[in-house]
Amino acid sequence: MASLDDILTTQKNGVQAINAYVNALNLHAGTNNTKEISAATTQVIKTTSGWLATISVIVKGTTIGYIYDTNNSNTLTGNRIYAIPTSLDVGTYQIQVPFSSGLTIVTGTTSVVSIGYT
Repeated sequence: MASLDDILTTQKNGVQAINAYVNALNLHAGTNNTKEISAATTQVIKTTSGWLATISVIVKGTTIGYIYDTNNSNTLTGNRIYAIPTSLDVGTYQIQVPFSSGLTIVTGTTSVVSIGYT
């Protein structure tokens, strides 16, 4: 027969496994979402490291937009982590890219997007 300590240890291990699963799910789904980011805007979204999970295209742009790994509005080409092409149809797209410095977006002309991140 199992002791009470064995039963409680098993319970604790189950809770820890469920917590690890939920944390992994939150990372890939994004725990934060921006409001609509309008056309031809540079916006700093986050100033620390994290995970870019999704992008929702609400209105297609007529020029390419970019997402940068930077914590300010100084967007250098070398810091690009994702391009939002004009061919991207309205919808939500899984990106799944880590960033180390911060998250900044420059939307394309006429585009409206929303970002999911952790």
